Amino acid sequence: MPTVSPNTHSDQLRAAQLAAVRSLLAAVLPRNAFYARKLVAGEAHGIDSLEAFTQLPFTTKTELTADQTEHPPYGTNLTFALEHYSRFHQTSGTSTGHPLHWLDTRDSWDWVTGCWLTTFELLGLTPVDRLFFPFSFGPFLGFWSAFEAATRAGFLAMPGGGMSSTARLRFLLEHRCTVLFATPTYALHLAEVATKEKLDIAASAVRMIVVAGEPGGNIPTTRSRLEAAWGARVFDHYGMTEVGPVAVVAEGRPGAMYLLECDYLAEVIDSRTGDQVPDGESGELVLTNLGRVGSPLIRYRTGDMVRIATSPDPSGRNWRRLEGGILGRADDMIHVRGNNLYPSAIEAIVRRFPLVAEYRIHVDHTNPLADLRLEIEPATGDGIALAEAVGRAVRDELYFRVDVSATPPGTLPRFEMKARRVIHQN
Repeated sequence: MPTVSPNTHSDQLRAAQLAAVRSLLAAVLPRNAFYARKLVAGEAHGIDSLEAFTQLPFTTKTELTADQTEHPPYGTNLTFALEHYSRFHQTSGTSTGHPLHWLDTRDSWDWVTGCWLTTFELLGLTPVDRLFFPFSFGPFLGFWSAFEAATRAGFLAMPGGGMSSTARLRFLLEHRCTVLFATPTYALHLAEVATKEKLDIAASAVRMIVVAGEPGGNIPTTRSRLEAAWGARVFDHYGMTEVGPVAVVAEGRPGAMYLLECDYLAEVIDSRTGDQVPDGESGELVLTNLGRVGSPLIRYRTGDMVRIATSPDPSGRNWRRLEGGILGRADDMIHVRGNNLYPSAIEAIVRRFPLVAEYRIHVDHTNPLADLRLEIEPATGDGIALAEAVGRAVRDELYFRVDVSATPPGTLPRFEMKARRVIHQN
C-alpha cells in the first residue's frame, strides 16, 4: 500500500485502500483454500471500487471456528504452505468458548508490528520512554506484538512476566518506567496493590498508561480513576488476535480512537441487516486487514459496536475516529426488564465510587424476563451503605432497579488479562 499518513486527503486514502484491496485479493486467491471456497474468484478479481468490494460476503468468527474444527488445528485460512509460518497465537475464547488459533508468516508479522509503530507515533512516544509490560506472555497476541514493535523501534522494552503484582510495581519504580501497557482491570488492580503496599505510583515516572483487551480506557469514570491513581494519562487501544492492532487514542485527543486506515479498511454495519450505517450512528465494526496476507480477514464481522465521529478533527487528521471507543459487543448486550444495555454502562456507574474495589454482574435467564444482580466488593468495611448507593445510582441513571449486594473485601476474582465479570445463569 502506498505511504498513507493520518493527514492524507480522504480521496487519496480511498484510492490507496482500493489498490491495497485489489493487491490483497490477487495474493490470496486462489492459494488460500478458505477464501477460494468462499469468494467467487472472477468477481473478487474484478473489484474496481470500494463499493463493489462491500458486496463480497462477510467473514464471521463462527465460520473460522467451524473451519478449524473441520481442519484441525489451524484451519484452511492460510495463503502459504505451513512451513512458511513462524508465529502462533490464539484468541481468549471468551465469546465462543473455543479459542481461534492464528498463524503468521514473517511478512505478516512484520505488518502486525508495523501497525504498532504507527500507534507509537500517534501516542507520542519519545526515544527516552521506557516501556513496561507487566504480564506473563502466553499465546494471547496483544502485547507480544507491541513488545516486539517496541524493540524494533528502539525503545527500552521491559517484560514483567513471572512476577507478583508487588514485584512488578517495585520493578516499575526501580527502573523508572514511563509507559505502562495493561488491561484497564489490571492497571486498577496494580493501583490497589500499590495502596496496600504503600508504594507511591502517582509520584512515579509513569506518564502514560496504554490499556487494551477490554472496555475501560474510553469509559470516562474508569479513565479518571486510573489517571488519578497513577498520575498519568490513559490511552485506549483496540485490536484483536485474528485482526491485529486496529485503533488507538492519539496524544491530545481523549475520547476518540483513530482507525489505522493505512492498514485497515473499516466499515460499520447494521448487525441485523448487514447494511452500511451512516457516520454518527452506532453499528458493528467490519474490518479487512490490508497487509496480513498469510492469514487474511476479508470483511470480518468483529461483533464490536462503534460509532464513527462526524465532527471535524481539530488536529487536522483525516483518519476516521471511533467516538467513545468500543461501545460494547453485539453479543454482550443484556436485555433486562425491557432495558437493553452493555456491561460498560454498569462499569461507568460503579467506577464513580472509589470505595468499590471490584464488581461482578449476574444475569439470570431462568425466568421469562431476565434478571440482573450486581455484586460489589468494598475496599474496606461491610459495604452495605456502599451497595445501597450504587443501587440508587443505577436506578437514577438506567431507570430500573437492580439488586446490589456487598461481598467481603478481597473475595472477588482479580484478572491479569481480560476480565470476566458477567456471569450468565441459563
